Amino acid sequence: MIQIERVLQQVLEWGRSLIGFADEHAVEAVRGGQYILQRIHPSLCETSARTGRDPLDETLIVAFCRELALLFWLDDCNDLDLIAPEQLAAVEQALGQGVPCMLPGFEGCAVLRSSLAALAYNRRDYTQLLDDTRRYCAALRSGHAQAGGGGWSYAEYLHNGIDSIAYANVLSCLSLLWGLDIVALRARPAFRQVLRLISVIGRLQNDLHGRDKDQSAGEADNAAILLLQRYPAMPVVEFLDDELAGHARMLQRVMEEECFPAPWGPLIEAMVTIRAQYYQTSIARYRSDIAGGVSL
Repeated sequence: MIQIERVLQQVLEWGRSLIGFADEHAVEAVRGGQYILQRIHPSLCETSARTGRDPLDETLIVAFCRELALLFWLDDCNDLDLIAPEQLAAVEQALGQGVPCMLPGFEGCAVLRSSLAALAYNRRDYTQLLDDTRRYCAALRSGHAQAGGGGWSYAEYLHNGIDSIAYANVLSCLSLLWGLDIVALRARPAFRQVLRLISVIGRLQNDLHGRDKDQSAGEADNAAILLLQRYPAMPVVEFLDDELAGHARMLQRVMEEECFPAPWGPLIEAMVTIRAQYYQTSIARYRSDIAGGVSL
């Protein structure tokens, strides 16, 4: 089984080289990474005969959890101004290009990118991860800039949210480490539709769970808050629940019609059901009525 405490310590140790990195970023990353890897473990065992990549390889697991922690940290760098704007711009450029950050205090960025480049089963996956990172960072910037400005429609917000939820990064990183060939799959229109649908589902789930906390913090980059600002009498939660159900039905239809290789079926299911699992154990990040920190 995965040695969770040992993985967590390695993610924490790496995170100390990033200004503004908090224990929460590591804890949430390891919790989420553990959930995903446990859900797809049997399928990863099937693919290991082809790839030679052990589902329980601690080096791969640590690299995956570090990437998840990086995504949490980048999100908070935008939302909470953990670092100066010029520092964030330099970090984003370095992560998106796969080069060292020229500013001190961010050595972990180069360490992570170098390790992922070295571990990549297929170099194409590393290139894809860099591209996904550029889109993620751009979406975070756009969302932060538009929040509270009233300039976006719900459709525009959701379009941006597909990248800002970072599911593409998560899946590309998994593919890079365990040889899941996501670049080839992205050539299939059905898979691109699946990626879009699970990203929309993830965005709406995230916003619903974080609505109260975002509202308390004055954060407007949230679908529920945006809709309430525009339509104060709207039953927002009911509307978004209907949206979620509709996207879930569309996703189910595509999955029934298509046959994706292992472990993509269980992996896509895990990304959808994460609402009922991961968010419920990560209340400190998504709710404002919880005191104290988080624990594994």
